[in-house]
Amino acid sequence: MYRSPEVKPDPRRALPAVDRLADAVAAKCPNLPAWAVLEAVRRALAEARERLAEPAPESTEGNPLPEDLVDRSAELAAALCGGQPSRVVNATGIPLHTNLGRAPLAPGAVQAIERTAASYSDLELDLETGRRGDRLAGVCSKLALLTEAPAALAVNNNAAAVLLALDTLARDREVVVSRGELVEIGGSFRIPDIIERAGVDLVEVGTTNRTHPSDYERAIRERTGLLLKIHRSNFELSGFVAETSLGQLAEIGRAAGIPVVEDLGSGTLVDLSAHGFPVEVYAPARLKLGADVVCFSGDKLLGGPQAGLILGSREIVDAMLCNPLARALRLDKLSLAALDWTLECYLEGRAERELPVLRQLLEPLERLELRARALAASLDKLWGDTARIHAEPDRAFVGGGSMPGFELDSWVVVLRASASAEKISKRLRAAPIPVVARLRDDALIFDVRTLLEGDEDAVEQAVGLALEEISRVE
Repeated sequence: MYRSPEVKPDPRRALPAVDRLADAVAAKCPNLPAWAVLEAVRRALAEARERLAEPAPESTEGNPLPEDLVDRSAELAAALCGGQPSRVVNATGIPLHTNLGRAPLAPGAVQAIERTAASYSDLELDLETGRRGDRLAGVCSKLALLTEAPAALAVNNNAAAVLLALDTLARDREVVVSRGELVEIGGSFRIPDIIERAGVDLVEVGTTNRTHPSDYERAIRERTGLLLKIHRSNFELSGFVAETSLGQLAEIGRAAGIPVVEDLGSGTLVDLSAHGFPVEVYAPARLKLGADVVCFSGDKLLGGPQAGLILGSREIVDAMLCNPLARALRLDKLSLAALDWTLECYLEGRAERELPVLRQLLEPLERLELRARALAASLDKLWGDTARIHAEPDRAFVGGGSMPGFELDSWVVVLRASASAEKISKRLRAAPIPVVARLRDDALIFDVRTLLEGDEDAVEQAVGLALEEISRVE
């Protein structure tokens, strides 16, 4: 007698309907908004279908249960309606952590944003004449005053500043760059791509490790629009290397009548070299070395909002302002308000006291030790029977592609528990106020340098929740 082959039931058919799962999530988590629950349920079911579509194992173990789907949907819904970006505690010790938003703004800058956002403003109105005004006049004049630059300009980020300079000075022409400076920054964003989008032909000179002044000189011809120097941002060269300095490049440019542009990446408006920081990050000095244009970020070492700051000659800056791209790349009113306040802070000599990033960079090691020991003692008092906790000296990077190879001495709290550091770290990131720490040798490292006011309480709460939950599971 013929028997048809046995057909295994499709486990996806057992998944609950969208409305039933949504009702279950709403009943368990009534505070979640309906729109977030519905979208989260759809995503959770899509994940489950994709997982169940894979070749089935011999057993059904691992297939999602209804309760698993409720929990997953609730987790996704909470993430959807949590507000983005949301606050996290930076316990990595990296002040300019790109993934965590780089430099936090000073309270005064935040208040300037609030005032501007909550009312109408004279953004583009000249109150004296009653006619249309210049939205950039205030910040540009302050930036020029601070740096002793002939003129200045601000756009929405440093990549935009470089793009505007290239398009204005060298469109349909050639730009000469050292091969050792063709960097890739975060998110697979490459300098050659910016150059291409600016409608400029890239001419590479030198080798990866050595570029001499003669390499630039030989590359100059009739179609050369500018000479571009790029800060390496996130790596350094050592060993058998040679680099043409900005001063040397400026001399070559002057002799040939070709402008020289430096993409400094991250620049500061106070000279930090007395504190051991690299001298090249001081932006005003770069212009005095002979560059025609210097571009750098506002939300890195400067300690302000995201912006691309441009220093240069009046002729070149005016040409950039007349470029149609300038409108597409311009700063919004909230960033302008924060930047204006930050620049005033520098002008009045308050920057090192009031800007969070400068306070973090310059905080004395002795104070960092006291803070680390206090946090370690507090955590040990609460969780010493569950984890091994102590304070010790350590080092961390500045971050933000600002000082490759330069490290900061610091103090940290080290936590080890029976659970893996990776598992605890995941729990910390799921806390009401997520905490991001470093991982090393299966230990969690909390660097106090980047903890802002009140962050110690958030660390204690997150660690407590993580260790409690892991203890229950174990």
